[in-house]
Amino acid sequence: MKKSFKIISYFLLFILGVNMTLISCTSDLDVTPGDDDEFLSEAFFQDPASYKKVLAKLYAGLYVGGNDGDGAADIGGIGGDFSSYLRLLFVIQELPTDEAIIAWADGTLPTMNAQTWSPANEFLEGTFSRAFYHISVANEFLRQTSDEKLSARGVDANLKAQIATFRAEARFLRAFSYYNLMDLFGNVPITTENDPVGLFYPEQKTRAEVFAFVESELKDLDNSLAASKTNEYGRVDKTAAKFLLAQVYMNARVYTGTAKFNEAAIVLKDVIDKSGYTFANIPYAHLFSADNNRNGAQNEIIFPIVSDGNAIRATGAGMSFIMHAAIGGSLDAASRGMDGGWQGIRTRREFVNLFPDTNAIADNRGTFYTAGQTLDIANVGTFTDGFAVTKYINKNANGSAAQRNDIPDIDFPMFRLSDAYLMYAECAVRGATGSDIATSVGYINKLRTRANAQQIVASNLTLDFILDERGRELFWECHRRTDLIRFGKFTGGSKIWQWKGGSVNGSATESFRDLMPIPARNIQANPTLKQNPGY
Repeated sequence: MKKSFKIISYFLLFILGVNMTLISCTSDLDVTPGDDDEFLSEAFFQDPASYKKVLAKLYAGLYVGGNDGDGAADIGGIGGDFSSYLRLLFVIQELPTDEAIIAWADGTLPTMNAQTWSPANEFLEGTFSRAFYHISVANEFLRQTSDEKLSARGVDANLKAQIATFRAEARFLRAFSYYNLMDLFGNVPITTENDPVGLFYPEQKTRAEVFAFVESELKDLDNSLAASKTNEYGRVDKTAAKFLLAQVYMNARVYTGTAKFNEAAIVLKDVIDKSGYTFANIPYAHLFSADNNRNGAQNEIIFPIVSDGNAIRATGAGMSFIMHAAIGGSLDAASRGMDGGWQGIRTRREFVNLFPDTNAIADNRGTFYTAGQTLDIANVGTFTDGFAVTKYINKNANGSAAQRNDIPDIDFPMFRLSDAYLMYAECAVRGATGSDIATSVGYINKLRTRANAQQIVASNLTLDFILDERGRELFWECHRRTDLIRFGKFTGGSKIWQWKGGSVNGSATESFRDLMPIPARNIQANPTLKQNPGY
């Protein structure tokens, strides 16, 4: 099912040829498609297949940055490659942490390495605008699929039932964007399909109000999303909503001041015990290979952002960015299934040190390329300073070639069951009602058995261990910044890594940087927005 839905998603971008760009006069927050004669119009929806095509656009928007792959960018002022949703998430969740650093000096990108960004940072602007753009498309789809609209078009009962599921998926994707906005920027506006289209300034809500909206949406979606594991591969189901709700609860103390680990533990038990998703008892590396949609990894991956070398034409977006940017020095691109490297991303000394060789048992999740690379990073702009990372590979699990070597086939594992194990164990360590340390030890040891790492006992299960284990299991999966903040280790001086704060051996940073600034351009477009403290 992966291939068929992805082809619908990506080729739709070429077939429609729609110009869906940001309109600054609507404060970059209420964005609607620009050509009513072609897309989201009454004429467009006369074709019953149109509804699924728009849903496909929403999913494709998580990967590509425009309607022609990297071209015809959705977001004004930043290219379709740089403004890919997944690429921007990686930049913001990984580069400011111990897990990654980038050599490039494009614009304000170096400030992401050092936690020295300002409101003028174009990558933060791209992230803010990308998320709201995605929300605007979801809102317009929901407007166009109301009961009143469907009845007026004479849509039959069978198609109405399908569209009801499509609407639930659009709401999930909207909630996913609001989760990211809440996590990154804190106080942001909320717009829904019930808001007007046109020139108006949406009211900025508190982080707690955004939390309440996302929580309410995700709980309600349990009534309308497809049952667990019954949807097409690449589309979300009830378990994806529960998983995201668990993430929201895990970080509730950061977002609202009130911890909700008890609630998280309850939801996580449902995900683990009742969803039908199962631990992938395969080599760890196969979770991140070109055929991870069919080699057994798909049993564990709850929400993939799908990629396909033949169906997509975005050479700088999503996994294409992650793969190309991680190759350089003497690392052979062909060995990674790629056509070349951009000499950009590698990891930092402190993250490498999370993988000790204990009692001759080497944790095989530590996928570092060291030939010609130094452990220490004396010069951020030199790719060979710092170990390269080979977690993802554009080859099939059996070593055979992917479809092509310029654009990878690897699906990005946004949500997977192993993370649910780790979140449950964290809940147990934090004393959540209904959670169990012995069960948690069993979950962690499943991960460590697959990784050929030493088994643990209950006394090993501390918060520091959980944070380190999350790094070992989930690195480069867009979790690290959020995790470090939840554990109180992102800013300040309790955890230091090379080039944090801008110095070679690292230094403490200001706590206000736990929140990103509201981008200056977005405030200019909507003067009712208030900047976060410290910026």
